Amino acid sequence: MKELRELLENTLNTSLEQIILSDSRDKEAAQKVKVRPVKIKGELLFQETIYRGTQVFHHNYSKEEMTERILGMLGQADEKQPGAEQPGTGRPTSERPAVPHFGQAQFTATAMSATVLVSKKGKLTMKVKKQPAGSNSGNSPNGDGKAATTTDALSHNKTKQYILKEGQPVDFLVGLGVQSPDGKVTKAKYDKFRQINRYLEFIEDVLEELPKDRTIRIIDFGCGKSYLTFAMYYYLHELKGKDIRVTGLDLKTDVIDHCNVLAEKCGYDHLHFEKGDISTYTGADRVDMVVTLHACDTATDYAIEKAIKWGAKVIMAVPCCQHEVNKQIHCEDLKPVLKYGLIKERMSALITDAIRANLLTEQGYDAQILEFIDMEHTPKNLLIRAVKRNHMRPKAKEDVHELLSYLGISPTLARLLEEE
Repeated sequence: MKELRELLENTLNTSLEQIILSDSRDKEAAQKVKVRPVKIKGELLFQETIYRGTQVFHHNYSKEEMTERILGMLGQADEKQPGAEQPGTGRPTSERPAVPHFGQAQFTATAMSATVLVSKKGKLTMKVKKQPAGSNSGNSPNGDGKAATTTDALSHNKTKQYILKEGQPVDFLVGLGVQSPDGKVTKAKYDKFRQINRYLEFIEDVLEELPKDRTIRIIDFGCGKSYLTFAMYYYLHELKGKDIRVTGLDLKTDVIDHCNVLAEKCGYDHLHFEKGDISTYTGADRVDMVVTLHACDTATDYAIEKAIKWGAKVIMAVPCCQHEVNKQIHCEDLKPVLKYGLIKERMSALITDAIRANLLTEQGYDAQILEFIDMEHTPKNLLIRAVKRNHMRPKAKEDVHELLSYLGISPTLARLLEEE
């Protein structure tokens, strides 16, 4: 514990980028915790973000408080008597948020990185690696190698730190024209660069849900030019060292050929692209993660239905062109609203995705609808993310089918699941 306390003493300061605690011992308490420094009203604090189910909780702590909490989360805290005050709070322990327990912590700071592992018996091992001077230059928001000021870096709404950093060339990003060979993000592709990083954040949040004892099988339906398919492979295999096999599926032969050439050029041996239709694909018996990005209209429904049939642990869908409900919707109570074509179109799209999320919940998934990227860049900005929890929810089924009857609609996904 002494070494860990010294590590926290040396890293809980303005040089810290983040600490990620994972390998949860109790996933109902929390799947993951992130810690980062923030400056609020001139005071240096450390923001703890707890991910619990579909909820996220934020708390700010002093250095002393954060030290004790991290020690506790790694099972290394001193024994305290019930009701003892946490350092600097003046409040009993019972009033503080519960301390979840984890088996791993990853520290990232300006001049070092460290990994802490804790066995189930409480044995702690640490590996600390010093970073070469100037290695953080690629984190500059402008990609110019100039370090951000302390105020900028620690402000409550600090400049975004991307998973794939500007100034650090990545082979597939260069091959797809997002970066120049020296790592500079192409001006015309900056929104795509932001989208890729946002997508990787969504994957990072569900990383612990994927299998750890075998090859992870992933299928991307309607992969198109495959910016995000390549990003997913690079993040999971190259950065995280996961044993994965990824198949991208699309109807355009020229696109598939181009993607296979780039995958081979990058040495991505377990990334392959095929020509095929979502609704008739039979190339797999079991899939762990299904991705469908901007699959048009009911193609998203077929992809989700396939994923449910396979028992996929994770489903990520960014729907596009939801025309079906717009053609079907008929509701006397909503006539004053639906008589406006633009309003009807937008309502139909939102209703479609809400129904999809509810149907996933009915099938035993924890489903969320998240903002993919800012509305200013594209209206197709909603992502449905679902994680299998292996339980059915009859009430959800009752609610969603009452809604379908009320709106006079019969969406494809509902019909496909009824047929099963």
